[in-house]
Amino acid sequence: MAKNKKRSSFYVKFSEFLFIVLVLASGIMLAFSSGGFVINLKKVGFSFISSIDKGVHFVTNGISNTINSVGELRKLKADYNELLVKLENYEQMQRSNADIRKENERLKKQLDFSISLEEKNIPAQIISRDLDNAYAYLTIDKGSVDGIKKNMPVIAYQNGNRGLVGKVTQVGTFTCQITPIYNIENIVSARIQNTRDLGLVNGLGSQSLPLMMQYIRKRVLDDLSIGDIIVTSGENDNYMRDITIGTISKITVVDYNSSLNIEVTPIIDFSRLETVVVVNQKELNDKKATEEEAN
Repeated sequence: MAKNKKRSSFYVKFSEFLFIVLVLASGIMLAFSSGGFVINLKKVGFSFISSIDKGVHFVTNGISNTINSVGELRKLKADYNELLVKLENYEQMQRSNADIRKENERLKKQLDFSISLEEKNIPAQIISRDLDNAYAYLTIDKGSVDGIKKNMPVIAYQNGNRGLVGKVTQVGTFTCQITPIYNIENIVSARIQNTRDLGLVNGLGSQSLPLMMQYIRKRVLDDLSIGDIIVTSGENDNYMRDITIGTISKITVVDYNSSLNIEVTPIIDFSRLETVVVVNQKELNDKKATEEEAN
């Protein structure tokens, strides 16, 4: 009895399975006969191909955009480098313009100073200098063709001050040499401006060292102060009167000497000196001569 029940159960299940298979087969045949299945295949195929086409289009566009981006990036880099060069040129031009303006201002001051002098004068540029020994000299770009003669005084205008530079000691056709006041052989007759005491100023052989003033009597010590101005005396026609030489920086009393040793700091900063004026004391400035003729 038990075996018959099992067979009957298996038979029932197999019959159900067979029924389902037949129903599915009938449905498939019906779909083929009605054309519905073919249409679904077309839709599936179209969707599949469209997806592939879309993917290919996306990849192609991506590659194209990447290539275009690389090209644009190169162009931007080239434009950036070009702008950097233009900016650098502009900055150089600005610096050059600033230097030109400063040079023009300096030359204008020099010209105004030259015109203001009563004596005839020749502005000049320092083109070389010898600083290696106690007998240093400066070379300027003017010579005998410009009217310069030996022993003419040389002055300069610097930082709003008119100061003594030295004198002409050698003259060439187109250049000449100046012995500056710090040269050990250059001796200048000078006065202390406020007391009018007379002495001699000479250099110590270097532009970095002070000048020395001697032959000032000890009894005027109480009348002197650090910072007092030393000027040319104008005696012996070597230099014009009252041209500033420098200021007192130190006063030393020496027991065995009847005069004071006075250190003087030059009013001219020779390390920054570029232009000078050579003065002809024998002739008047053209402007001054014209004014006197008019009077």
